[in-house]
Amino acid sequence: MEHRSKILDCTIRDGGLVNNWDFSVEFVQDLYNGLSAAGVEYMEIGYKNSAKLLNATEPNPWRFLDDQFLKEIIPEKKFTKLSALVDIGRVDPNDILPREQSVLDMIRVACYIREVDKGLELVQMFHDLGYETSLNIMALSSVPEQKLIEAMEMVKESPVDVVYIVDSFGSLDPADIAHQVKKFQAMLPNKQLGIHTHNNLQLAFANTLTAHQNGVTFLDSSVYGMGRAAGNCNTELLVSYIKKPSYELKPLLGVIEKHMLEMREKWEWGYIIPYMISGVLNEHPRVAMAYRNSDERDKFVDFYDKVTTPEATLATTTR
Repeated sequence: MEHRSKILDCTIRDGGLVNNWDFSVEFVQDLYNGLSAAGVEYMEIGYKNSAKLLNATEPNPWRFLDDQFLKEIIPEKKFTKLSALVDIGRVDPNDILPREQSVLDMIRVACYIREVDKGLELVQMFHDLGYETSLNIMALSSVPEQKLIEAMEMVKESPVDVVYIVDSFGSLDPADIAHQVKKFQAMLPNKQLGIHTHNNLQLAFANTLTAHQNGVTFLDSSVYGMGRAAGNCNTELLVSYIKKPSYELKPLLGVIEKHMLEMREKWEWGYIIPYMISGVLNEHPRVAMAYRNSDERDKFVDFYDKVTTPEATLATTTR
């Protein structure tokens, strides 16, 4: 089982949601080299979304990956494969080269349950261009059962390689994860599964291990846990814990020591009380993130009152 695991590090992609992708080229190169030396199988180097579809004014190389730029950044591929994520409606098919002309190996499609058909159209296109593909269905903790069953019928017939169980709000526990994995395995006997966790309840690592122990292959993580709001499962924990001879912790410690201690002083992510509260309430962390950016940032009681008053609950359930 240990040998089947594949770690996909999304420090740049998910961590970019913390610092608006303000990563230096040196950091991304050091991270790539570090992950390769650590034996991590994949690195998600950003989003392949199209700047013009998002009316983006400032150039943001990790948010709008360009193949030419990637070739300059990573002139020589090492052990670690590269992936990019796209969102429905945010990617121009003309911006995607065939795999043999690109540095990327895998393109992952993120979508909500209601857009699975659109997600699978993109998957088909990337598959035809030669890429490994995944479908990451977000906000699973609030998907009605019947909707999931309908979606999975379509997914089962598609060429997608990996289907992700995504705990977007960091609200699931290991028992929930085990339940979801068994459900997905029953509905998708022909697909590999992946897991993407958030650390709102301090359960990202435990949830990832539970998925791994139940037969999930692709494990998303980020170095030092750097990811949106509460962050992700830590890559350095997985590399240390999973008994795979090719995994090596030291290169990751080097990246953390050289770059990430300083980053952590500048940008905030991880287990922080408002994120914990949004996880407990099974809510999107956007409200908590806005709160952390305000002068009220440490008024936890006030935040709790705000999000648990009947009006607030009503507003969030009807949106």
